Amino acid sequence: MAYYEQPELIHDMLDTFTRTAVAVLDRVSQMETIDLLSVHEDMAGKNGPLVGPRQVGEFIAPYYSKVWEMLADRGTRLFDQDSDGDMNPLLDVFVEAGVNCMHPMEPAAHMDVVKIREQYGTRLAFYGGIDKQVLRLGEDQIVAELEYKIPSMVRSGGCVIGLDHRIPGGTSLDAYRFYIEKAWEIIDREAAAL
Repeated sequence: MAYYEQPELIHDMLDTFTRTAVAVLDRVSQMETIDLLSVHEDMAGKNGPLVGPRQVGEFIAPYYSKVWEMLADRGTRLFDQDSDGDMNPLLDVFVEAGVNCMHPMEPAAHMDVVKIREQYGTRLAFYGGIDKQVLRLGEDQIVAELEYKIPSMVRSGGCVIGLDHRIPGGTSLDAYRFYIEKAWEIIDREAAAL
């Protein structure tokens, strides 16, 4: 509600965070190249983001851009955002603000890495994207998930293939081993075909 009722407070908070980040990262990036700028926002749930594109564009993106532009000018290549949930409605505005990597790309929240790669190409890298729930559904489901996602990801690059979160409780060791072995089998097969 503060976005609507106290916008000046939100801007003041974000300005303070940004000035602090810039001051610290300015000093660090003068001594060493920072490889990865990472923010942990958890801005969405399964049913969608907690704020809309307009709020992100007005309140968040300008501050992200200030930090990112400074670091990108100094050689930083990756700007990663960690958010669970369905981030699809916000992808455009975050990519425009400089975010070029996201995780965990939660399939249960409609984050389909194959479709997102088709839409954004290599402008958006990611890690995760494999539905952790398939580990409890049997080998056929594991194979179907991996065959859908891994081939296109290997061909396009720019991703770290992995589960969208931790291994779920109740997953058998045999199922986990099968997942790992099958994932490597598909990765190796697709890499050999390149």
